Amino acid sequence: MSAIVQAPSGGPSFLRRVLRSPSAAAGSAVVLVILALTLLAPLIAPYDPNLQETANRLMPPDAAHWFGTDGFGRDILSRIIYGARPTLLLVLVVVLLMAPLGILVGIVSGFFGGITERVLMRITDIVMSFPRLLLAFAFVAIMGPGLINGALALALTSWPAYARQARVETAALRRSDYLAAAEMVGIRGVRLLWGHILPLVLPSAIIRLALDLSGIILAAAGLGFLGLGVRPPTAEWGSMVSEGTQVIFDQWWVAAVPGFAILITSFAFNLLADGLRDILDPRHD
Repeated sequence: MSAIVQAPSGGPSFLRRVLRSPSAAAGSAVVLVILALTLLAPLIAPYDPNLQETANRLMPPDAAHWFGTDGFGRDILSRIIYGARPTLLLVLVVVLLMAPLGILVGIVSGFFGGITERVLMRITDIVMSFPRLLLAFAFVAIMGPGLINGALALALTSWPAYARQARVETAALRRSDYLAAAEMVGIRGVRLLWGHILPLVLPSAIIRLALDLSGIILAAAGLGFLGLGVRPPTAEWGSMVSEGTQVIFDQWWVAAVPGFAILITSFAFNLLADGLRDILDPRHD
């Protein structure tokens, strides 16, 4: 049991621990700012993100357009603010599909063992044997570009790591006195899996998920960069970088600004993940 990541304590105590961790506090602050900009985009964005003014195309940053304009005369700042919406929505959909599926497969495999474990783990190994990003691109190419298809592709190729981690921890728990005592008092089946195994497996899954978020953001931007994400003219960071590469040597800001937004967001999630690892994982020094 000592090797298993322990569940965090109560909400206020956990929040205080987050605030005491410099990386977790800094990452949380940046993520909250990005979320606030995303939710309040109609109130904050100075222009319509899809408004084209060809007379102002490829204008450098100035007082009217803080980050300049793109090849269609659209305000880059407004498109950056609105562009966070599809990126974060895709990340949310991936998280809601990827982590539960992987944890479910891992817990069922580790608890029941036998033929169930062998079948589920062989399926997991098959999926893990393919390069994740290339497999996601192939899925999107087959299903067609779009936000939901991109999220499904990334989720279907990212769950095996969670399954393997949950299986190892569940297998260790299955032989513990803790579960033996729970079964002796009549706790079995779904109630045992949901109420006693899942809470002990969840913290390490949260740490892995936080560490994976930056990679998911980069993968989502990669889909947009290749034209496999949301459809134009919807603002999206990856597609904005792709548009900017055509004029990167003369009008560098068109590609640099969305690229910097991707960098800052990924870095913020990495900081948050590092802080959560310190807080939730007692094995980490």
